Amino acid sequence: MTKSELIRRLLMNHPALYLKDATKLVDTILDEIGEALERGDRVELRGFGSFSVRHRKPRMARNPKTNEVVPLGERSAPYFRAGKELRERINKGRREAAAAANNS
Repeated sequence: MTKSELIRRLLMNHPALYLKDATKLVDTILDEIGEALERGDRVELRGFGSFSVRHRKPRMARNPKTNEVVPLGERSAPYFRAGKELRERINKGRREAAAAANNS
């Protein structure tokens, strides 16, 4: 799902919203998550999951094109961990599809 699709779905579920307001709402939420991660904070959305920052140690890496060894400095990367309810929703769909295939 893209950001524009998310905005479209939001408008479908809440017809009283204007496009401008829905866009600002989605932008604000994404900006706040990004700013929190920038500060090193953890963002938890109950039932969905949590976003955090993982710090990676410096290491030596290899350029696959030239096979040259290059040093990589310390860096940070965003990390997402799905919540229990989201994992259950995803796996429920897989279990139902598997059951339907077995009954055929």
